Amino acid sequence: MSSLNLDDFTDLIERPDSAVRRDAEAHRESRIVPPGSLGRLDELGEWLAAAQSAVPVRPIERPRVVLFAGDHGIAGLGVSARPAGSADRLVREVLEGGRPVSVLARRMGVPVRVVDMALDCDPGSLPEDVVRHRVRRGSGRIDIEDALTLEEAEAAFRAGVAVADEEADSGTDLVVLGDISVGGTTAAGVLVAALCGTDASVVTGRGGQAIDDLAWMRKCAAIRDALRRARPVLGDQLQLLATVGGADLTAMTGFLLQAAVRKLPVVLDGVVTAACALVGQRIAFRAPDWWLAAHDSGEPGQAKALDRMALEPLMSHGVTVGEATGALLALPLVQASAALAAGLPEAAEESVPKEAESEPKEKEPENAAETPEEEGPEKS
Repeated sequence: MSSLNLDDFTDLIERPDSAVRRDAEAHRESRIVPPGSLGRLDELGEWLAAAQSAVPVRPIERPRVVLFAGDHGIAGLGVSARPAGSADRLVREVLEGGRPVSVLARRMGVPVRVVDMALDCDPGSLPEDVVRHRVRRGSGRIDIEDALTLEEAEAAFRAGVAVADEEADSGTDLVVLGDISVGGTTAAGVLVAALCGTDASVVTGRGGQAIDDLAWMRKCAAIRDALRRARPVLGDQLQLLATVGGADLTAMTGFLLQAAVRKLPVVLDGVVTAACALVGQRIAFRAPDWWLAAHDSGEPGQAKALDRMALEPLMSHGVTVGEATGALLALPLVQASAALAAGLPEAAEESVPKEAESEPKEKEPENAAETPEEEGPEKS
């Protein structure tokens, strides 16, 4: 039996300050540009103000990309375009600056943190700050066995909580969250299908590196088989993550919930982060108010999860590469919304010019008979 009481998060997580949000709306209505004319940027500015409990909203100055990494045993069935157990290669490429998220983060001046939870490689091959939270080497094959033991799931969840605390304590003011995994979208599909009560085919997508039709059918079958194992444990979210999630997804769920406790806004990336957020919502219903959906990746599982949480993606640009790349593209929009909310000048009060008030009206004829219409017919 786990010593972790997930029900505590329901009491610990508060909604962003609604009174501050109303103040932010009033502040916005008094600006020089009409309310609503900036579209979603207005809504984002008000969301940030409520999250920060500050009007005008403070600029986003210390964002951070956080990536949870792991390999999934289910990848051995050929459900991914990448070889099973190869996520460590992606991690090295991120650390060396060669992945899309690395390039964008370098351009934007945003630090990237990678947290190894279950990579299938020698921990000595990666930096200590990357591997220090690792729970195990690879997660189990979820169609026939549990991804984790309950003790490993608790350790992974607590690791995610610890990472959220570390970020909040270091002054991070917004997290761009993503994953580095092989087989992770399959585990995410199982979680979404289980929590939304749908069939495997409804949530099975093509993954970050698109798979062919045969691989899609194998993936669909794997999700179907894992779903049978997930349904009996739906009432226990930690057991659900241990059964069909994996160490990286379990840690990400803990991270999301603790970030909400610490009032740290999080930008979600693709289907993996959305699935973890959906588990987090099941644990603490107020938590999604602290999260922002960055983009529509085209994964059906992501769309299903975001719809269930009533989170509308900011963008739809077809980015499927994962690793928080799509989420990082949304960061300039969030920063722009904060700059506009705080920087727009107040609208001047409209008044009628005195000249217009004193301008004389057009003089009417003194005698109505002087007008041609009132003259009688000429006598002959």
